[in-house]
Amino acid sequence: MSIVITLLIVGCVLALLLASVRIIVGPTHADRVIALDIFLAAGIGLAIGASLATGRTVFVDVAIGLALVGFVATIGWARLIERAARAGKSPEDRP
Repeated sequence: MSIVITLLIVGCVLALLLASVRIIVGPTHADRVIALDIFLAAGIGLAIGASLATGRTVFVDVAIGLALVGFVATIGWARLIERAARAGKSPEDRP
């Protein structure tokens, strides 16, 4: 079982590294939002890995909370990008 947990943690860390590159390089805002979603998914995976490793269920509650907040945040970012595209300006142009 510990090998599975180790593979989960290594996979999440690898996803975090790749998402970091996409946030820095990502040519569009949509790429950056997807990279933030990958960060969120990796955080959920790490919380589940911590729950499995320690046997404490509180980390599952954290993972559920992250999933709920992340879903709402992704919807918000997508709407912001869509409105900016309709207005013909970048979301970074906002004050």
